[in-house]
This record gives sequence, structure tokens and C-alpha cells, in this order.
Amino acid sequence: MTAKRTPAAIASGAGLPEPLDTVALAPVRGGYVPLRGPRVKRTLLLAVRPGTPGALVGQLEADLMAMPEHISTIRSWSLSRVDQTLTPSRWTHVWEQEYADVQGLTGEYLGHPFHWTCVDRWFDGEIPGAGIVEPRLVHVFRWSREPVLTSR
Repeated sequence: MTAKRTPAAIASGAGLPEPLDTVALAPVRGGYVPLRGPRVKRTLLLAVRPGTPGALVGQLEADLMAMPEHISTIRSWSLSRVDQTLTPSRWTHVWEQEYADVQGLTGEYLGHPFHWTCVDRWFDGEIPGAGIVEPRLVHVFRWSREPVLTSR
């Protein structure tokens, strides 16, 4: 996407119905791992609570980006912030991954100790000083015949 076209304009130009919610991505960091054949592409849209100190947001981002070092089923991945100047949105971050199969997501990823001890705390409003992510999320995954996340 160029800075002159919003995601809604791109969707409209492609003949897609008007989207309910669009986000322009400002990539923070990603990793590319070649993977042949079909894969599962997972996307999580999340919103950090307004007023959260930047240092805590940075810790959340660092923990998300550390996940591929600990969870072997994560193949290619990308963490982005939502570009609020292009697409004002309630969402602040988009965390994307690719897996060889759905079990990599629903098994190792969701059940991994790093997920539960280091990352999940940011999503738990009952943990003092850590629950900085709003409870409302978008979590979607789908099959893809080819890479969605590619090297830049």
C-alpha cells in the first residue's frame, strides 16, 4: 500500500464490499522462515489501554517478538503498530504468524509456557501493572496456499 491509498480505497478498488474495519500497518519487526506448501496464517488485532506508559508498551512488544525464539511452530511472523494517521482505529497492534498446520497454533503456541508466563499477563486485567491490553480482541486464522508474510 502506498501512503496515498487507504486500506478502504484498496478494498474498494478490488471490488470488495466496504470493510467494517481496516488498519494500515507500520511494521515494527518480523521474521521470515521459508515454508513450502500450504500454511495457516494467523492474525491478532489488539488494543493497548489508553494512557499506558510507553515503557510497558515496549515490554509487551518485546515479549511478542520473543515468542518465535521459544515456540518452534511459529514460522514467519510480523509485529506491526496500527498507523493511526492513515486509519484511525481502536486497534493499536497487529501480531501475525504463519504455521505449517493448525496444530502449531492451537497446540504448541497456545499451550506453550512462554505464552502463558510472559505474554498472557499483558492480556490479564487482574495482574497489577501488567494487564495493559483491552479484553476485546480480533483473532482470526485461515489456510493459505502460499506465503502471506514474506521477507522484506
